[in-house]
Parts: sequence; C-alpha cells; structure tokens
Amino acid sequence: MGLQSHHLSLGLLLLFLLPPECLGAEGRLALKLFRDLFTNYTSALRPVADTDQTLNVTLEVTLSQIIDMDERNQVLTLYLWIRQEWTDAYLQWDPNAYGGLDAIRIPSSLVWRPDIVLYNKADAQPPGSASTNVVLRHDGAVRWDRPAITRSSCRVDVAAFPFDAQRCGLTFGSWTHGGHQLDVRPHGAAASLADFVENVEWHVLGMPARRRVLTYGCCSEPYPDVTFTLLLRRRAAAYVCNLLLPCVLISLLAPLAFHLPADSGEKVSLGVTVLLALTVFQLLLAESMPPAESVPLIGKYYMATMTMVTFSTALTILIMNLHYCGPSAHPVPAWARALLLGHLARGLCVRERGEPCGQSRPPESSPSPEPPEGGAGHPEGPCHEPRCLCRQEALLRHVATIANTFHSHRAAQRCHEDWKRLARVMDRFFLGIFFSMALVMSLLVLVQAL
Repeated sequence: MGLQSHHLSLGLLLLFLLPPECLGAEGRLALKLFRDLFTNYTSALRPVADTDQTLNVTLEVTLSQIIDMDERNQVLTLYLWIRQEWTDAYLQWDPNAYGGLDAIRIPSSLVWRPDIVLYNKADAQPPGSASTNVVLRHDGAVRWDRPAITRSSCRVDVAAFPFDAQRCGLTFGSWTHGGHQLDVRPHGAAASLADFVENVEWHVLGMPARRRVLTYGCCSEPYPDVTFTLLLRRRAAAYVCNLLLPCVLISLLAPLAFHLPADSGEKVSLGVTVLLALTVFQLLLAESMPPAESVPLIGKYYMATMTMVTFSTALTILIMNLHYCGPSAHPVPAWARALLLGHLARGLCVRERGEPCGQSRPPESSPSPEPPEGGAGHPEGPCHEPRCLCRQEALLRHVATIANTFHSHRAAQRCHEDWKRLARVMDRFFLGIFFSMALVMSLLVLVQAL
C-alpha cells in the first residue's frame, strides 16, 4: 500500500506540473477541471454543505462466485462486485464551462469514501479498499465500483444434510458514522445474480436485501446497516449416489438373511457382512460430513440401519437355536403350537411339503403300546414244549419293546420337526417386519431428495 500511494502521489504531481500544451483539447479541459476541483479539496471530511445534513449512500452488491463454504469453521468466502453511490457537495461543476464535460474518472483515493465495512468479517486482515477509479459526475454524484473477496461468518445448520438449505447474511454498515451523519440504503430489493458463476455444490435461491437500524450499547445514536441474505440449497445428487444409495441397497439386503435356509450356514455371515459394509460407509460419511451439534439426517439413517441389522443378526442367531433343537429338547409349548404353528403359520403360508397353503398340520398323538401282561392261566417259567404259550408271550414283549422304541424316536423326530417349523415361521415373520422397516426408512430419506 505504501508503494502504491507513492506512485499515485508522483502521478498526481506530474499531472499538476504537466504543461497544457502537451494535451489535446479534451485533455486540457479535463486537466483544468481536475485542478479547479481539487485545489482546495480534502478527502478527510464528510462532503456535505451543512454538518448537520445526513449523507445518503446507496449500496449495490453483485454476486459473482461462491469460492468456498467451510462448514467446519463456518466461514463463507464470496467474490462480490460492490457499488457505492453518494453525492459530494464539493465536487460539482457546470459542464458548459468545460466544453460539455459532464463526467470524469479519477483514482478513488483522491475523494472522500464512506467507511462501509463488512460487520461479520471472518478473517484477521484489516479491511482494505481496492485501488479502483470512481466516476465523478458534474452534479457531484460519485459512483465507486470495486471487486472484493469477502470471508464472512455463517452459522451452518447441517441437521438435514445432504438435503440442507443455508442462510448466510452479509451485513454492511459504516464503522464510525452514525445514522445522523451517514445513512446507507440498498439499491433494489436484492443483490444482482446476473453475472453469477454456478457452483457445483450449492444452488443459489436468491440474495434479498434488508435495511436495519440498530442502537448499540456503546453509542446513543442509531446505526443503519444493510444485510444481504444469501439463500443456498445443497446439490445432493453426488451424496445420494455415493453415500445414500449404497446404504439403501445394503439395508434392503440385510432382511434377506431371514430367507436363507438355516442349513446353508450363511445366515449369520450375511448379517455380519452387511454390518461391516455399513461400518465402512459410516467412516466415509464421517469424513465428508461437517461437524455439528445435532446429528445430520443421513447420519440418523445410517445409525438406524446399523441398529436394525444388529437386531436382525441377533434374532437370526436365536432362530437358528430354535432350528437346531435336538431330540432331547422339550416339545413346543401348547400356546406356541396354537398361536405360531397354527394361526401365524396359516397367515404367513408356512406349510410342510405337499400341504396346501392356509392349512396347518394337525397335532399328532403318539401311540404308546404297552406290552401284553402275562395271563394268570399261563404261568411263566421254563417250558420244554415247542408250542407253549409262554414262548409266544416272550416274543410279544420283544415286539412291544421295539415298537415303543420306534414310537419314541418318531415322537422325538416330530418334536424336532416342530421346532424347525417354528423357526421357519419366525424367519418368515421377521423377514416381513424388517424388510418393511428398511423400505419405509429408505423411502422417508429418499423423499427428501425429491
């Protein structure tokens, strides 16, 4: 800044010392006008004829580009074109006296400039003004256009990430002049978006302007300011394709573990594999997701899906224990046989092979044949007669023992089949429950993207 001021002062000195003969007719008139205007002019004082008069400044902002949105540090970086217009009472002339010259362009450092700054500035560098020219008209109207890269604080709410919308305000106002000395007003109802360069991550909905008049605790006079509110909506297509859609597909795959046959040995393996895949995607999400006080929407969806997969895996283990109940297990309780193997099995269409849907197998009663008791008229004991009745009774006792063993084995086998059937009924029931839960959660999240 010191080197630029030195060069500017040297240029002005040469301009004052330059002979008029070295310039053309228009240049001589502009030089004469410049010398007449700035001979006794000072840029240190507010340019009003009456010190009690309020100087009106019109502020116009054009949004050119969104450079960065730092959600972690809550800082918004923008490239703006800022235009300020006011009237300088000491820089007026008659165009007829200068050959019809009604406007000149001079360095902005030569004239008084309003000390309008960005209140919610988020960097440590002092506010500086770009070394651009101002357009000075014969009636004293001054127009100052300058580009600016602003870093402003913005409260980022990522509760609906990646379908969130943000509101970032940029508040401009005078730093030292109160409302009785300098009044700032917006030019139009909103900032201009005519030259905006589209951003790949954010969609700009608008940038309305609002004027406020506040009174601070340090001072009694009011201080007007102009706040431009940038309305942003995140473009969620990349997050849906890379983070959300894989999780939806995995969550719909997890309930299919209930449909796998228990003898395949892959029911628990599928649940654990799905849980590991969700954990990997959760780590990827944590890296791309900005930190916040509340859990974002996609984070809640991931946690709900992982909880559902964890419960489904635990239930799969319990159902497999029912499936592998051995012959020594207790029979299925009567209430479970009536409710689960009866009504629920018919409702879920769980049937034995060859059994029509909607009908359940009637409970079988296991016969218990008893060995014939020896009659009173046929005493037991050794008999040497080949056709003695005692020999036939011994044969019947052996046949009864074999029949009892066979029937007890059949009863144990039927008990085991009942537990297997109960496991299939529970598999079918939880398949419908968890698949419905996964589908509803996925639809609720995907509806936000529409």
